[in-house]
Amino acid sequence: MHIIEVTQLQKHFGDFKAVKGIDFFVEQDEVFGFLGPNGAGKTTTINMLTGLARPTAGTIQIAGHDGIREIKKVQRIIGIVPDESNLYDDMSGYENLVFCASLYGIKKQEREKRARQLLKQFTLDDTGSRPFKAYSKGMKRKLTIAAGIIHNPTILFLDEPTTGIDVESARQIRTMIRSLNNQGTTIFLTTHYIEDAERLCDRIGFIVEGRIIKVEETQSLLQEAQREHIVEFKVEHLDEGVIQEFLQSFNQIQVPRISDQTIRISSGRPIELMPYMEFLTSHNSKVLEAKLVHPSLEEVFVHITGVEIDRLKKEKEGKK
Repeated sequence: MHIIEVTQLQKHFGDFKAVKGIDFFVEQDEVFGFLGPNGAGKTTTINMLTGLARPTAGTIQIAGHDGIREIKKVQRIIGIVPDESNLYDDMSGYENLVFCASLYGIKKQEREKRARQLLKQFTLDDTGSRPFKAYSKGMKRKLTIAAGIIHNPTILFLDEPTTGIDVESARQIRTMIRSLNNQGTTIFLTTHYIEDAERLCDRIGFIVEGRIIKVEETQSLLQEAQREHIVEFKVEHLDEGVIQEFLQSFNQIQVPRISDQTIRISSGRPIELMPYMEFLTSHNSKVLEAKLVHPSLEEVFVHITGVEIDRLKKEKEGKK
């Protein structure tokens, strides 16, 4: 059953087209991920689905409701966790949760009970009385997610759930997301972290420059990657002339990535190492290391989108 259906969705800001006519659906009870670099249109799409931005064109259906004309009905059954926290710094964790519950019309006794339950569930019960501004980044992220599910939503929208937090908090949040999904919550998340997509998502939509390049089951993408054979050579010296001659001599292979000391080759067939090592050695490019590379979702992402993983990694580290 499709709990979300999007058809020819567009969003323009003046002459800039942030989202360019995308189509996709989300199955009930699945974790669906939007994977792409910063500026790809992920947040703009999630804002349109949650009523925070009005589409320029296209249609949205969410749980049988018109996601544009009936957005108020939709907002009662969805939870939203933005990429930046929307909670109040001077209120405690407990007070923030109780306040959020009141916005959904939950009665006083029930919202207080629910707030205490979530603080315990998210291992924040010892810090529930602290002001939100005193929380670490990981704690803030966990409380923001708790606030997003205070009313037991049918669908939870998560925008970059593990951005900017420590490794342990990110691991805890991934566990929480999978637990929520196992309890029946449909999850829609955006991310530019390959590991989030690979570990959490049942299906992934690759989005680049406002267009969806591909939507596929995660396991199918990984199986597709495993059919490719990749070998990486680290050499003492590698110049452009050697690279060009290398490509001419072995034209049946592909070279998806090259650096000053590394050449990576890929083929649909098993790769014999010796011919390549002999070629490099004969051209004064001493081989320091040769290793088989097990293809991952990273390799699939690069192949499908043309976006280099180094770009995503810089974004992950907060670099421009």
